[in-house]
Amino acid sequence: MTATSTLHSIGRRPGAPSHAVANDPLRGLSADEIDAARDILHEAALIGEATRFVYLGLDEPAKADVLAGAELPRIVRALVLDRSTGASADLRVSITDRAVLSNEAIDGANGHVPILDVEFEAIYDLLGAEQAWHDALAKRGITHEQVALAPLSAGNYGFEAEAGRRVIRVLAFMRENEQDHCWAHPVDGLCAYVDMIEGRMFELIDHHVYDIPAEGGNFDDPAVQGAPLDTLKPIEISQPEGPSYSVDDDRVSWANWRFSLAFDAREGLVLRRIRYVDADQGGEERDIVYRASIAEMVVPYGDPSPARFWQNYFDTGEYVFGRYANSLQLGCDCLGEIRYFDATIADEFGHPRVIPNAICMHEEDYGTLWKHTDIYTGSNEVRRQRRLVISFFTTVGNYDYGFYWYLYLDGTIECEAKLTGVLFTSAFDAAAGDHASEVAPGLGAPYHQHLFSARLDMMVDGLANAVDEVDAARVPMGEGNAYGNAFTKRSTRLRTEVEGARDADPIAGRTWHIVNTEKTNRLGRPVGYELIAQGSPTLLADPESVIAKRAGFTRKHLWVTRYDQAERYPAGDLVNQGPGGDGLPRYTAADRSIDGDDIVLWHTFGPTHFPRVEDWPVMPVDTAKFTLKPYGFFGRNPTLNVPSSAALGMACHTGAAQAAGHEASGHAAHAVHEGHEASGCRCEAGACTCAGHGH
Repeated sequence: MTATSTLHSIGRRPGAPSHAVANDPLRGLSADEIDAARDILHEAALIGEATRFVYLGLDEPAKADVLAGAELPRIVRALVLDRSTGASADLRVSITDRAVLSNEAIDGANGHVPILDVEFEAIYDLLGAEQAWHDALAKRGITHEQVALAPLSAGNYGFEAEAGRRVIRVLAFMRENEQDHCWAHPVDGLCAYVDMIEGRMFELIDHHVYDIPAEGGNFDDPAVQGAPLDTLKPIEISQPEGPSYSVDDDRVSWANWRFSLAFDAREGLVLRRIRYVDADQGGEERDIVYRASIAEMVVPYGDPSPARFWQNYFDTGEYVFGRYANSLQLGCDCLGEIRYFDATIADEFGHPRVIPNAICMHEEDYGTLWKHTDIYTGSNEVRRQRRLVISFFTTVGNYDYGFYWYLYLDGTIECEAKLTGVLFTSAFDAAAGDHASEVAPGLGAPYHQHLFSARLDMMVDGLANAVDEVDAARVPMGEGNAYGNAFTKRSTRLRTEVEGARDADPIAGRTWHIVNTEKTNRLGRPVGYELIAQGSPTLLADPESVIAKRAGFTRKHLWVTRYDQAERYPAGDLVNQGPGGDGLPRYTAADRSIDGDDIVLWHTFGPTHFPRVEDWPVMPVDTAKFTLKPYGFFGRNPTLNVPSSAALGMACHTGAAQAAGHEASGHAAHAVHEGHEASGCRCEAGACTCAGHGH
């Protein structure tokens, strides 16, 4: 059986065949619902010719109402901007009742709506009309026609000249031709500040004329790549009987797992009602996580130069990164038996836009699950681990981010971020201080961080949850420990939101146990899951800095809050040009109880990047992750019933593998190759053709 892809749409039109999903209050918005929301706002005279939709998504109902099974209205939230006046609003529309429920003006004092693509696109002509810009480029021996522009979010530094303005800051890069990757040629020391409502540059920073790095970075040029690595052989991924999962619209069943998925323009992939079917509990579906997503991410840069000190990008809150989701390709982005899901979002005119193949789902072998050769009985048993992979990739400017959620047979949940793409570059200036790496002659890559915030709305066997912080602890030699070999663990209950703002401690092996305060396992101990953090650095900027105030969530690895329907984003609702203080610092100031309550965990994770020479001209994938692992959730190992390889038709042999009666090296299934033409594989939208066979 050849590897195949299956297309599926999240957000069907009304009248979709699945009655269950039609009644699901959390299902993704359909194209018809997006059209209806726009029409209702137009009929209410709340949008006009100059109105653009910055965000449109489902306004999710309260958790308690959903769990109660109530019949709930479909409500849409829209953030809109009038480009002619700069007026913006936060609107809520009931599709069910065809009514506008709220209309809140946004004055910019606490932040602006995110940046539009049309604003990015307008920058080139705006700066082309500014003589001071032309003069600055001429000092560097280039013209406006030779540069590519990087319009970027401005932050908020309290500058008087920016009060009341909608600001974008612009850096320039030279291009030698249309195919030249401009990141190799930064035009450094120069930055334009642009007012997007007035449509003009109001300030120009021109503090130093640097040489423009000359060496190219065209990683896709065969002359740059060098001779192909021709010793790689094809890799087969084949499931002759098809995949082990089943899908009903947005609902997925795989092994003992049950969950739903959705796609949001701001957060991207969202997993909902993650449950595990416990055979020891009579097949009961036990809740673990009510909702999981990447709710925010920020990329703070460490270059303090006058043209770059402001570089801090909130890719979720400022750029709405879900709208840049890639259309994934079989054999190139995803390998094996793939189930694709399209995503339906709104474009800037409020019309539905479908992103084909936005989400990829497949299962993969993951090595040994458990194994033992017993010296007394002669028993020799081994089982193989599998995981279900649900992923999407989004491209925000120079970086590409993949977010992968893994569900394992043993009840483990992981989230992994994969980072690749092209470094954001500068002119390398050793005299300016140690804030960048030199990755090519004269080419710098500023030090920076990628800090993600995973929002984990927990529901471990119900709503009565609490968090225990667990550290490994030494026991002093003495009475009861005469030989000094003892050690133990120390558990501390986090009882309020202020106590729930915590740092990881890798030296202590710190984990956080999310336990149910009302339910115990067969040994009488609380059922629970543990959050295992990598413990990489949190925000390295000074605590009094602007970015520390605007990205307060990055100052702790863990925050625990009492569930509140309105608290969706760790940096607050309006991040673009926000002054700071919103989000988790504000949420936790109430210091509500988190002991035996309906709680949400917010986990900060991500790499600190001191770029390597090897990261240029395109960066190999770097990763960051966290793990949710059952700890007392089950009464024993839940995978004793996993079939052996022999039971699955995969015989075990010494020295060679045999699969379903076919030698692995001569299996009749066509190979799906990792790569492109170099391995006989040509990828086009939605599919690849490999060695003459379509997949």
